Amino acid sequence: MRRRRAVAVAGVVSAGLLVLSACDKPTPMATVTVGSDSVNSEATCGGEGAALKQSDLAGCLKDKGIKSISVDPDATVRFGVDPEIADKGWTILMNGQPLTDSSTKTYRTIPGSVFFNAQYGAQGDSTLVSIKEGDKDASGLWNFKLEKDA
Repeated sequence: MRRRRAVAVAGVVSAGLLVLSACDKPTPMATVTVGSDSVNSEATCGGEGAALKQSDLAGCLKDKGIKSISVDPDATVRFGVDPEIADKGWTILMNGQPLTDSSTKTYRTIPGSVFFNAQYGAQGDSTLVSIKEGDKDASGLWNFKLEKDA
């Protein structure tokens, strides 16, 4: 009886490990923080090392399930990325256009007012902000929606 139970337990454990090994590895995370609020996300597109096609990037910028965060224009917006993203270089995009130069740091800050300033391409009370992995060719894109908190 004990022997059957031990064999059954070993079978269940083996099946569980087999199921876990079939899971996809999560992509690195990117985080946006304003004050004490933050949102983080895995890659909207890519994030697994291979370069994305330009046509794929355009579609990624139109993704519907984008996480949002309220931003007071007087606050500082903090961007953080996992070291795997930073090692490849990353750029902050605003409405699809580069807002910063590429960086290999894991952390950057930008004044909140920038994201609602027409001079930088802002339109209305919300802005699509993306983190693009890769110096030249994009290999990942993380999208966030910044909403003006007046």
